[in-house]
Amino acid sequence: MRAGFNVAVVFFSVLVVGLAAVPLLRAKPTARQIREQLLHELRPVTLSNCTLQRVGSANDGGYLMCANLLGDARSAYSYGIGPTDDWGCEISGRLGVTVHQYDCFSPPVSGCANGLSVFHDECIGPRTETIDGKPFDTLVRQIARNGDAGKMLVVKIDIEGAELASLNAAPTSVLNRIDQLAMEIHGTDQRYLQLVRRLKRYFHLVHLHYNNQACSTRYRPLPAWAYQVLFVHKRIGVLDSSSPAPTLPHPLDAPDYALGRDCQGAGH
Repeated sequence: MRAGFNVAVVFFSVLVVGLAAVPLLRAKPTARQIREQLLHELRPVTLSNCTLQRVGSANDGGYLMCANLLGDARSAYSYGIGPTDDWGCEISGRLGVTVHQYDCFSPPVSGCANGLSVFHDECIGPRTETIDGKPFDTLVRQIARNGDAGKMLVVKIDIEGAELASLNAAPTSVLNRIDQLAMEIHGTDQRYLQLVRRLKRYFHLVHLHYNNQACSTRYRPLPAWAYQVLFVHKRIGVLDSSSPAPTLPHPLDAPDYALGRDCQGAGH
């Protein structure tokens, strides 16, 4: 009887260890499978209280925003400037707020016409540091230094891939003060999938536009490896679950490179 009991215990132990090892034996998702998941996460939703308007330039540098949901923002932040910041200057003019412009590589040719732009020769990053003589600091520290801690903000980010580490380092308390986040994302791997998923905990993804300078069949089912998205915080955006998903491209969309071929709508 005892021998039988011992055999049963050993069998049960082996079974438990075997089941615990099952997740370790699962194949890692392929790059294609990750892109398929990212494509799914990038599907925009419809808000019942959003009126989209184009803000900024006619091509590269222009972003669709929920124009009627900008009114509570008390300060604007524009990351990635040179040579012009049409988005930041238009936001500043519409709202009558200061736009803080950050770029340690390419400063603007001139300030905004309304005089409410402040250029910072500094880049955003995951920590305070100097790299090759260029100063970097975090989103939370930059906001605090400008006296904007606690204010509602509108933010634009186009920083050629540095958005990944910079936004991953941003605490929830800061993300919750951003009414709208317009940004260009530069990547399609697991890290960018995780970034989009994290942001979607706090924001509705309302618009998507692929950069036609990044179109490539290499990244299928995504038509391009760089894409602009509009995130609207869930505390102000009202999800309209009864309406279909937005049709892409939006009539206000325009190719980033005016003379190049476009690749919108593939996969959506």
